[in-house]
Amino acid sequence: MGNQLPEAFMSKMEQLLGAEYPAFLASYDEERWYGLRVNTLKCSVERFLELTSMQLEPVPWASTGFYYREEDRPGKHPYYHAGLYYIQEPSAMAPVELLDVRPGDRVLDLCAAPGGKSTQLASKLEGQGVLVTNDIHPDRIKALVKNIELNGVRNAVILNERPEKLQVPFRGFFDKILIDAPCSGEGMFRKEEEMAKAWQPAWVDRYAGMQRDLLKQAAAMLRPGGRMVYSTCTFSPEENEEMIAEFLRGHAHFEVVPVPKEHGLRPGNPEWVEYVEFGSARAAEAARQVGDSVRLWPHHLHGEGHFVAVLEHRGDSVPAPTKKERMQEEWFPGKGKFLDKKSFKRQTVVDLEPFYTFMKEMAPSIPISNMILHGEYVYVAPEGLPDLSGIRVIRPGWYMGSIRKQRFEPSHALAMGLQREDAQRWISLSTAEGAAIRYLKGETLEMTEEQVELTGEIAKKKGYCLVGIDGFPVGWGKWLDGLLKNEYPPGWRWT
Repeated sequence: MGNQLPEAFMSKMEQLLGAEYPAFLASYDEERWYGLRVNTLKCSVERFLELTSMQLEPVPWASTGFYYREEDRPGKHPYYHAGLYYIQEPSAMAPVELLDVRPGDRVLDLCAAPGGKSTQLASKLEGQGVLVTNDIHPDRIKALVKNIELNGVRNAVILNERPEKLQVPFRGFFDKILIDAPCSGEGMFRKEEEMAKAWQPAWVDRYAGMQRDLLKQAAAMLRPGGRMVYSTCTFSPEENEEMIAEFLRGHAHFEVVPVPKEHGLRPGNPEWVEYVEFGSARAAEAARQVGDSVRLWPHHLHGEGHFVAVLEHRGDSVPAPTKKERMQEEWFPGKGKFLDKKSFKRQTVVDLEPFYTFMKEMAPSIPISNMILHGEYVYVAPEGLPDLSGIRVIRPGWYMGSIRKQRFEPSHALAMGLQREDAQRWISLSTAEGAAIRYLKGETLEMTEEQVELTGEIAKKKGYCLVGIDGFPVGWGKWLDGLLKNEYPPGWRWT
């Protein structure tokens, strides 16, 4: 597709890359590489490799990432519907790996939709700590919610809010923050040819303004000693090296953590930084540190174009809010001020007994403390969250289901967050049989009484059953008199 690249883009890249430009341009005529990442919340890498028939090769910079062949079509396999893996561009796996998330961390994914990196962060947390995943675009939130639920994430809070508002409740709160910043997308031209056709040189300046604000806002939410990763999928130095150098000049308590230059990862280029404060020691040091960031070039490795900088808070305190930020604290109701009038409406009293009864019968080992009730909807929230009054919260935690007319209806998110051993009533399907696909298509299935497996103290077989494929939950069904009524969500069904 080299002849389909914008002329202004090619001219810029030739100037930047010099002798490397022919190899860079030739990479656009090569086949792109496809990747998936095993979801270790559901399945270990070793177990997945035993189960799959795909011919996979490891992605060297991602411990759970693999290249697959296009003809394998992993999105058309029941294991995709079981959430065993996430289909992800190989280079896009690098930022989360470099964030070094540990179980128990408080983590923020600031620009999260559609959720690929959020699910990767959740796997690193291993169900411990808290993942706050946010996106400003309302039209992209549905995809984010679906991917969090599909991957069985229990400890996520999903927000749809402007980052400047998040600074109020979350100042100095997070151990790790990912800023996968909106950008001009030059690194994705081989993957998305329509983006190459639409690209304009003015995009660089437009996105740089957003990126500058995101870095500043995220810095206010990171605790001393915390780590922040800034990444883009573009080649533009204005959005990468220059953006990081400018941030360092204004935030002396941050430093770039050196990233090993291995597996084809190349260093950021200090020579592409224009000295705004020419000759100053801080400007020179900021430019030098840019060399500790990394670039993923398509002519040096098997993946698309990315830039990643790892930033660490080396200060001993969180900077006090500026005058503008103090004004935001007064007007944004993160501390309970100026509450929306809707907050004062009388809440309908909901009897939680049907929920408790269901969980006792179906999944008694699941802890259900720290519950949140929004109308008829029941959630289990992660511990230790600040007051989120006035913040647009889409999911305050693991969505359990709803209580209607004194009956509890379990959610698909609850089913996907369970393991086989959690369920007291279970129906097993197999990829080797047609019933698995028929279930995913939403069909009613014939099931004998012997096919309903019971554990624990449950005496009756009728009612909700957790349905699994090869031992991995995929949804709910209601069994009665030899039939399994399908509860698989219409919007998720196999097509």
